[in-house]
Amino acid sequence: MMILDASVVLAALLPEQHSDRARDILAQVAAEGARVPSLWPLEIGNVLLLVQRRGQLRAEERLSFLDQLDRLPIAIDPETAARAWPDIAPLAERHRLTLYDAAYLELSLRAALPLASFDAALCRAAAEAGAALL
Repeated sequence: MMILDASVVLAALLPEQHSDRARDILAQVAAEGARVPSLWPLEIGNVLLLVQRRGQLRAEERLSFLDQLDRLPIAIDPETAARAWPDIAPLAERHRLTLYDAAYLELSLRAALPLASFDAALCRAAAEAGAALL
């Protein structure tokens, strides 16, 4: 079980330098499951829609990707919104992250689960905060 950052999912779906590692991580998610903050579906959906609008992805491919993700054992955290201001915002400020990225870090710390991310700033912040990295 891990906390799955959107950067890993998007790298698995869209060709980039980390794509092979990202696909390995998604295979691990399929076997062991993952948790994500409640903003995760919106973040993934928005990026895929933007990529489609730029003509780099067909609508059918986007919908197929979303269907594949929907079949993975990914649990959406119900506490993200309630923790936005008291817990996530201070982490964002302390580590110079967006609140979106700090939501992944907060969940990793709270759940005591390793964070899977390709975001350099988020990985640096996780190391500084004592969160485990996958």
